[in-house]
Amino acid sequence: MRGSEYAQLRAFVAVVEHGSFVRAAAHLGMSASALSQTIRQLEERLDVRLLNRTTRSVSPSDAGARLLLRLQPALNEVDAALAGVTQTPGTPSGRLRINAPRVAAIHYLAPLIGPFLNTYPGVSLDIVTDERLVDMVAGGFDVGIRLGESLDQDMIAVELSGHLEMMVVASPAYIEQFGTPHTPHDLSEHQCLSYRWPTDGSLYRWEFERAGERLAISVKGPLVVTEPEMLTRVALEGAGIAYLFEHQVREHISAGRLVHLLQDWTPAFPGFYLYYPSQRQMAPALRAFVDFVKKPMPPDS
Repeated sequence: MRGSEYAQLRAFVAVVEHGSFVRAAAHLGMSASALSQTIRQLEERLDVRLLNRTTRSVSPSDAGARLLLRLQPALNEVDAALAGVTQTPGTPSGRLRINAPRVAAIHYLAPLIGPFLNTYPGVSLDIVTDERLVDMVAGGFDVGIRLGESLDQDMIAVELSGHLEMMVVASPAYIEQFGTPHTPHDLSEHQCLSYRWPTDGSLYRWEFERAGERLAISVKGPLVVTEPEMLTRVALEGAGIAYLFEHQVREHISAGRLVHLLQDWTPAFPGFYLYYPSQRQMAPALRAFVDFVKKPMPPDS
């Protein structure tokens, strides 16, 4: 492979990763027009359109997605090999792209970022929050974060959050006015604060389990959101019953501002995991990040 051909492939991957010719050009240290010309030369050489371009976005075509699926692991291997030769042991460098749902990014990833960057100043992180299950390779991500139940079997997984618990909560004022639900089915008689999946627009059905019995309850009420962080405040104001992660409400339950309902119907479940594709040779920056996640954080972190 000639050097120009390798540069063209690198340019193609950069455009897909950044979703923009302008951002990719800045990353590569070249002009957007030069980058566009490089991509045109690659498409002409292969005689196939690799990118779908609009005035607002750039995305891989079917052929481009197939190329990226095969190309990204090969380029990662090249990067890892070069890094292994040029880097001094113990000094990882380079960029890591991380994909994570928003709640995991805020509550479990964010506390690690400062200490990690202070420990490894040569590494930079590019974090994308996304509720969808994305193809990591096609999306150009090095590592992702998802609930354990959503992981593919061929991924290597590292526990990030430990077990989690969802909690049904309401304010004392709401309970005084509307009463207490004693079973999940009782929720049909209550004002429930709903969550809409941003991926497909469907309403989340509240999930419960007790003694082997599993339920998925459709609820109704005065509010539907795509940002669940809003629901804690609304529940505190007594406007309805919310279904939230334990870490979002534990402080308010301890202070008596919220009441934990249906406790025996919400057992703990496997939480968030860091995951990445199996590779024969991991890039030093990825190895450093995975090892950092495995290391227990100090109690005051």
